[in-house]
Amino acid sequence: MKIKVKFFALISEKIGAREINIEIKDGMTLEILWEELKNSYPVLKNINSSLLFSINHEYASLDSLLKEGDEIALIPPVSGGQEI
Repeated sequence: MKIKVKFFALISEKIGAREINIEIKDGMTLEILWEELKNSYPVLKNINSSLLFSINHEYASLDSLLKEGDEIALIPPVSGGQEI
């Protein structure tokens, strides 16, 4: 299954991309995707718990199941927060 992952603000600057398209396995949750992204982009490991996630423009919890064509967004704090 293919999905799109969008990055914003400092996150996109640090990893050098505003979005990526990736192949995922059936039954993957947002939490598993997040762990895989941190392995692929170690700079993401420094992000604190104030990061929010959305699936198809709706906030989502880490136990949300992903499906073909989903658009995932990693949304950092609007102001303040932790530098990565």
